[in-house]
Amino acid sequence: MAVKKTVLLVDDSRVARMMTRKMIETDRPGWQVVEAATGEEALEVYSRVLPDFVIMDVNMPGMGGLEATKRLKSVYPQAVVTLLTANIQDPVREQAEEMGVGFMSKPVRGDVLMAFLSVDEA
Repeated sequence: MAVKKTVLLVDDSRVARMMTRKMIETDRPGWQVVEAATGEEALEVYSRVLPDFVIMDVNMPGMGGLEATKRLKSVYPQAVVTLLTANIQDPVREQAEEMGVGFMSKPVRGDVLMAFLSVDEA
């Protein structure tokens, strides 16, 4: 029997969260998906839920995804995070690599998302 996991989706776009949630729920039935709309909310939800995976949008009002990820990884270095953005720039990619987090482009492709959600199954 497959182990049920928890995924934290962080994106200021409700539609983006809804679409990503649907992909996860379709491919990983029984997994729990929790959401946050800001970087600040993501830190609070992570500390409460301790999810197995975090999908973090880069560009959000207030605390963006890069800053939220830095803060998250400083407290929870074991956090499995991937950054998500429609605007892939080398400096953002480099910062992601420096923090040891993944990187996906928007719109999210199902195969790329499922590969990220399988990192600990290899």
